[in-house]
Amino acid sequence: MKTASMTDQLVYNTDKPAITVLLDSNHSKEIRIAMRSGQLMKEHKAPSPIVVSIFEGAIDFGVNGEKLKLKKGDLIALEANVPHDLLCTEDCIVRLSLSKTDSVDRVKNVIK
Repeated sequence: MKTASMTDQLVYNTDKPAITVLLDSNHSKEIRIAMRSGQLMKEHKAPSPIVVSIFEGAIDFGVNGEKLKLKKGDLIALEANVPHDLLCTEDCIVRLSLSKTDSVDRVKNVIK
């Protein structure tokens, strides 16, 4: 059994989103992304399906030429290789569920 907290040891960066691996299990990786209002994760793709959950705050989630306003409690699932971007509109905590085969370094490279 593994446990984690979305809010323990929460740190926001002033210049870019803060990415933390919360759980790395046999089948998935659970990532916390803490973003300040105005921070952006530029357009990128995931090589496997993902699920994005808004734990706190709000984002504009760009996908397929459309901007979706996601807020606390909202979830979105994407298939592999779908281009998307995130713009934080209210300080937020995002949970990203990745396939075990996906790389956390790939996510970190999006914010460089």
